[in-house]
Amino acid sequence: MIASITGILKQKTPHSILVDVHGVGYEAVVPLTTFYLLPSQDETVHLWIYTHVREDALQLFGFWTAEEKNVFLLLLGISGIGPKLAINILSGLPLAELVGAVKRGDVAKLSSIPGIGKKTAARLALELKEKILSVSVDSGAAGPILGKDAQRIEDAVSALVNLGYKSPLAKDAVKAVLKSRNGESGGEGLPIEELIKETLKVLSRT
Repeated sequence: MIASITGILKQKTPHSILVDVHGVGYEAVVPLTTFYLLPSQDETVHLWIYTHVREDALQLFGFWTAEEKNVFLLLLGISGIGPKLAINILSGLPLAELVGAVKRGDVAKLSSIPGIGKKTAARLALELKEKILSVSVDSGAAGPILGKDAQRIEDAVSALVNLGYKSPLAKDAVKAVLKSRNGESGGEGLPIEELIKETLKVLSRT
């Protein structure tokens, strides 16, 4: 069972990453909260890993902190929540906000996450409230950002679609964010991490 990995980050997208560990490439699915903090390509990275084993597949899920992995495991303990939905939940809110919402029983905040209805949000708040008390989180800084990337707009839309937003809505929101960024050639220099964060803020208000 793989619990953590340290190696060279060879590839990263908002959905997954590839880490080279002594010549062996490990692909791991990551939440956006981890993606925001990843170093640049070809730099060393350490991730906490959850190994998901099924009869037909073995899949790795990577996390920047042990606390993030712990919350992921707590989410998996709730009936009806699998690894993909757990990743979407972690991607939908910063970890500190997610933990805070659960502790407060803030169903409205939790149901704002794509793919989480009010019933599931209420179940999250009820079933996790006591368990999550042991989780301490730090709001932290956003970490390193990418330079100019011609694929960032496509990747941002793809990440939002993966979270459950419809493609046309995601595209319109991304365009709105870029249009609001005066200077920077209409947002051309906006890093993908910031583009996704700003677009999520726009979508949360719709």
